[in-house]
Amino acid sequence: MGWSTEKTEAEAPGGGPESAAAAVPAQGAVPARGGAQPPVALSPSRASDFMQCPLLYRFRVIDKLPEKPSPAATRGTVVHAVLERLFDAPAAQRTAVGARALVPVEWEKLLAKRPELAELFADDADGERLGQWLAEAEALVDRWFTLEDPTRLEPADRELYVETVLESGLRLRGFIDRVDVAPTGEVRLVDYKTGKAPRPQFAEGALFQMKFYALVVWRLRGVVPRRLQLVYLGNGEVLTYDPDERDLRGVERKLLALWEAIRQATETGEWRPRPTKLCGWCDHQAHCPEFGGTPPVYPLPVRATAD
Repeated sequence: MGWSTEKTEAEAPGGGPESAAAAVPAQGAVPARGGAQPPVALSPSRASDFMQCPLLYRFRVIDKLPEKPSPAATRGTVVHAVLERLFDAPAAQRTAVGARALVPVEWEKLLAKRPELAELFADDADGERLGQWLAEAEALVDRWFTLEDPTRLEPADRELYVETVLESGLRLRGFIDRVDVAPTGEVRLVDYKTGKAPRPQFAEGALFQMKFYALVVWRLRGVVPRRLQLVYLGNGEVLTYDPDERDLRGVERKLLALWEAIRQATETGEWRPRPTKLCGWCDHQAHCPEFGGTPPVYPLPVRATAD
């Protein structure tokens, strides 16, 4: 699981974190500690966190516990930045050689923005590990050129921040890697993944993020995206799905149920761990009861129960 360098809602234009900048505490409740606030919005990554483990969601969204930098996640951020910047150049100049040359440039930009990433290679005096890491990022960029032809693409949007409020009041937000619009007006949402494609039985979970974005785009623009596309650079596979309104209404119902569960956990303070094989990768074992740890003191007020 680990620390991630993916864009978050806090980086959105005029945006903020998924917890409120201000909130009114429940009547009779003790004020929140340390300025912590209840969640006010949902993104695909945080929705996935809660479905994976409610306690992980709490650690990330409410407690905001620090997580160690991850070489894999950081490499993914660099590759995403390269694939975004590549389209700044005229079509004829979008070459694999040029894209590879952007890898060290985007790494230096990211490092300047987040100096703490230097600890990834703190014990790499001769630069060998860094060189290998950059080469792996370049290989992922190279593989993308075997899957798509950037000279034939003119994205309508890149790293597009989207946000909408459903009729229920639930706020949905996130970043879409790429939006393509055909001359006929059909919309394709594209997401780059630097890992490997999941096995078929796990494809639905992988598509959840894209259906989330499709729902947001539908509610914002009144148009159901024609195609959702996941591009897996780890093994060179492309997963596509063509949604319809029925699909997206189902996603909306799922998100409303998920948000209700988050709301109840926020008010009661009951965030239960959900042990899985992924626990071995979690940075928060020291705070998790499943590993003999103790969560931090809950920073939000807990709804008073009737006598």
